[in-house]
Amino acid sequence: MEFREALTIAHVVFSSRLAGGERHCVDLANAQAALGHCVHVIGTAGSAVRAALAPNVEFHGLALPLLRGRRVAALVRRLGAQVCHGHLGPACKAVARVPGVARVGTLHVGYKAHHHARMDALVCVNRAQFRGLPDERQACAEVVYNWAPVRPESRVVPGRLRAELGLQDGQRLVGFLGRLHLTKGVDLLAEAFSRHAPPDACLALLGDGPARAELEACAARDPRIRLLGQREDVEQALADFDLFVSPSREDAFPLAVLEAMRAGCPIVASETQGPLEMLAGQPASLVPVGDADALGRALAEALRAPRERLSYAMDAFGRDQAVARIVALYRQAVRRALQPEPARIPEGHEPALHA
Repeated sequence: MEFREALTIAHVVFSSRLAGGERHCVDLANAQAALGHCVHVIGTAGSAVRAALAPNVEFHGLALPLLRGRRVAALVRRLGAQVCHGHLGPACKAVARVPGVARVGTLHVGYKAHHHARMDALVCVNRAQFRGLPDERQACAEVVYNWAPVRPESRVVPGRLRAELGLQDGQRLVGFLGRLHLTKGVDLLAEAFSRHAPPDACLALLGDGPARAELEACAARDPRIRLLGQREDVEQALADFDLFVSPSREDAFPLAVLEAMRAGCPIVASETQGPLEMLAGQPASLVPVGDADALGRALAEALRAPRERLSYAMDAFGRDQAVARIVALYRQAVRRALQPEPARIPEGHEPALHA
């Protein structure tokens, strides 16, 4: 049976913040609703995810984590969803408990058997993830690259962030965008910048997270480091950055790098799974993971180059084609979920084979 009508889709993402995986979920849900599908998002009550959803996407907030898997299953059943799509580990763990629907998980971080082994379909965000799957899971998995999310339209005024920071025309502005967490390598970036950046350069860190206190201590020692907190004027910041740095210790497919590519920023990134694939053959510098000196040297070299906007090949990271491929994967998963499991013959009752 071929399913070509609109689908009822329930996305699940448990987070109060709006970081990369959550923003991807929001943009996917909004895009699917714009195509005419009936889309719901199940999350944590009070989550920032709710405000980012389009008006035609319904949000369902769960107040407590108690028995979350059962509550998600009951809600999905009430909504009449054909597809339940989990984003990030806790959500995928809950989705795995939902019976009677196509269960889909996106590997925003990586494959974990206790989260993903029971899924009917898996979305890998890079080829290394796909190659690392158990053989039996590859048959129901597909590589679909992330895309730079659609953000609310805002007027970009050249130089506005630079003026806010009090920078002169000749000063260089290095930028980071993302969660302030040690997995993102922000401590390495602060160390690399302090050691190797020109004396009049400035490092702007956009975002928030548990590493903020450590970075504030770095900023107290080096006033060139500025913590700007969580901001929505991302396009403005990227337009003013002379260099964007992604120093992560692990990253499957960072949306911030895609946004920097879209803005034409020169990029220095660590050789994690995502940047290795998305920046292959692109005008960007890649450095070993966790090497602050190599990061600093690449940063200094990039800042010695003339100021310029770069052109990146972005065709592989198109939003429309990625959304269409995910919906096609849903339809395959729905067919797979509807197939009855073959009956098991008790041991010792196998039919006799006749010549």
